[in-house]
Amino acid sequence: MTYAVTAVSGQLGREIARGLISQLGDETVIGLARTPSKVTDLGVEVRPGDYDKPEQLQTSLAGVDALVIVSGMAPPEDRIQQHRNVIDAARTAGVKKLVYTSILGPEVGTRFSPVVQSNRQTEADIKNSGLNWAIGRNGIYIEPDIEYLESYKARGEIANSAGGGKCGYTTRPELAHAYAALLTRDELNGGTYDLNGTPITQDQLAGYLNRAFDTHLTYREMTPEAFVADRTAELGDFIGPIIGGIYQGIRQGVYDRRGAYAEVTGRPHQSWDDFFSTLRA
Repeated sequence: MTYAVTAVSGQLGREIARGLISQLGDETVIGLARTPSKVTDLGVEVRPGDYDKPEQLQTSLAGVDALVIVSGMAPPEDRIQQHRNVIDAARTAGVKKLVYTSILGPEVGTRFSPVVQSNRQTEADIKNSGLNWAIGRNGIYIEPDIEYLESYKARGEIANSAGGGKCGYTTRPELAHAYAALLTRDELNGGTYDLNGTPITQDQLAGYLNRAFDTHLTYREMTPEAFVADRTAELGDFIGPIIGGIYQGIRQGVYDRRGAYAEVTGRPHQSWDDFFSTLRA
């Protein structure tokens, strides 16, 4: 079997490829990237994989048996066709199985919902592809909260619109482990699986950060409108409202779910006590 992962120049694609290489060896894994020359540290063949170039994708997928399609970062109106390009190229090239990195999230009523809806359309396209398939729906990455720590410290608080809602966060390494299982375990074919850890509140998140980094953060609830304005001012008109919509989804309880991580991998998702203890160490 030959396995391939798209978007290996990005954080999630790279992590999935590394997990597969660790599990299967470097002779059976191929990476795809829009600019292969930028990927120099995987130790495997990296082929061109621009989602906007169907003929290039078809050539690069020659000889691949199973493929992980990492969800693109384009606006929703462009993303659906880009993903269709990959699906069509895979089918033409003779790929037998598709695995898609989808997302959890509010499907209606927030500024993040159009992104979620575009992922749901790709899920439907994959199910209708005529190929074997498995779909993961990622929880929210917890790593950005670690990366944002200095900003939290400068403010002395975590402030957003999640309120008392619980969020089923996850990490990229845990997702990589799950996607390796979805790709290689045929008994998971035909399933859609929520991939997240134990849901926690923002107050709990502040507590974990405080214990790991000796900080004294508190949590302050903002209205959804105020948080969208805050994020838009810092991140711009595209990303800012999306982030606001994610936290509105947390507020609504969309991410408060047990998930199917153990069903997919055969073990529980890493606990947050363990994750933050590792950071402290």
